[in-house]
Amino acid sequence: MTSALKDKLIESLTSILPIALIVVILSITFTPLSTGTVVLFSVGVVLLVVGMGFFTLGADMSMLVIGEKIGSSMTRSKKVWLIAFLSFIIGIIVTVAEPDLQILAQQVSAVENYLLILTVAIGVGVFLTIAMLRIVLRIRLSILLIVFYAVAFGLSIFVPSDFWAVAFDSGGVTTGPMTVPFIMALGVGVASIRSDKKGHDDSFGLVALSSVGPIIAVLVLGIAFNVSDLPYEITVTEQIVDTRGAFFTYLHGFGEYAKEVGIALSPILVFFLLFQLVTRSFHKKQLVKIAVGFVYTFLGLVLFLTGANVGFMPVGSAIGQALALVADGWLLIPVGMVIGYFVVAAEPAVHVLNKQVERMSAGAISSSAMKKGLCIGVSVSIGLAMLRIITGINVMWILLPGYVIALTLTFFTPPLFTGIAFDSGGVASGAMVSSFVLPMAIGACYAYRGVEAIMTHAFGCVAFVALTPLISIQILGMIYKRKTKKIKRNFLTVEDRILEYEV
Repeated sequence: MTSALKDKLIESLTSILPIALIVVILSITFTPLSTGTVVLFSVGVVLLVVGMGFFTLGADMSMLVIGEKIGSSMTRSKKVWLIAFLSFIIGIIVTVAEPDLQILAQQVSAVENYLLILTVAIGVGVFLTIAMLRIVLRIRLSILLIVFYAVAFGLSIFVPSDFWAVAFDSGGVTTGPMTVPFIMALGVGVASIRSDKKGHDDSFGLVALSSVGPIIAVLVLGIAFNVSDLPYEITVTEQIVDTRGAFFTYLHGFGEYAKEVGIALSPILVFFLLFQLVTRSFHKKQLVKIAVGFVYTFLGLVLFLTGANVGFMPVGSAIGQALALVADGWLLIPVGMVIGYFVVAAEPAVHVLNKQVERMSAGAISSSAMKKGLCIGVSVSIGLAMLRIITGINVMWILLPGYVIALTLTFFTPPLFTGIAFDSGGVASGAMVSSFVLPMAIGACYAYRGVEAIMTHAFGCVAFVALTPLISIQILGMIYKRKTKKIKRNFLTVEDRILEYEV
């Protein structure tokens, strides 16, 4: 246990350290920060490192184990109605208190928080049901993705342009650190019952479809409420001038996020206890390990979210505002791309995805290759988000051709990589994007274009982060496919030569 925790802490340190160094360099050069902000950020770095370490270990011990067992048990029952019903309930309970979704809901003042959260949760519930039935009924993932994204873009015609970015952002923030481990493990559990060769390929894709659901649901909400001219209220954060102020700010943050994470974990815990009472799937030793895993998950998420929101959010906003005033804002693009390259490695759910991919592919797809593909994709997406702030490009000019390219690639990419790629999009747009990159975009837009442009030009960066990995990971899949064919061809050539020599 101690050795495993040590490895997780080292892994999280290597993920967070590059971002910390970038912020330090920027604070010395282009974006000087106040002493209080630096103190908050420094403590935030420590909390992120420790929090991510505990969370990833806790997810391995509890969330992944429970998800796989529930997924395999549902499939083994062979009752389609039961799979559909439980998938819908699970989709709602793991989404309704997702921390990333809470952050987004607070920004959209034109719609009540609870209404937006409930709409997104129902969207995830419906589409998680579709995703689970897809695995059972063996429907090709790419067909469903093409159909549902076509529906999403079709619905956007009837929604004011102010609401487009919010709708597509909601698909990205939904699949955060709370939902991803559980939903991914469900897919692995369902696919493990399948005896055919395509079972592993179909184990991915649940996160992908669960990300489409909120987009469609929020667009329908926009049509129903006829939203337009969405206001945005700038939140004035209290200036921290000394260590005492920083201490009480973090103390308040710990209480707030402990409550949020507790609410988020409690439905999953109750569902697990009911599942155990009915099935008796876990023996006493496993239950103790899962209980410890829940404690680690809770502690890790509280530390991570407190560090991200209290320590990183003010820094992101300050850096965005300062960079928008340098070189007429054009410095935002290269700095944003560098931050994007490293920030994805700091997402807790990304580590869960990478390990799951490496395990399900038997090491054929390494976690390092996945990490590079995601880093490149997110780097491009943040660059595009900053470009949009400067030029005022309509969000659909990037999203529409981007998804056309991503969906076209599904015909040329191995099915396994299609599922992984579309899962990656949802996973990459997590807590760090919501608490660091989005505030940076908001701060830059506020300084460059004013508060009235924030809803149309700052929002959308989460949607971009969810888009570009779809392309980069599928390209990785095409390279992998080409290399595999070459190896097989060379092997056959050598085999022919041996046979010829024997003759």
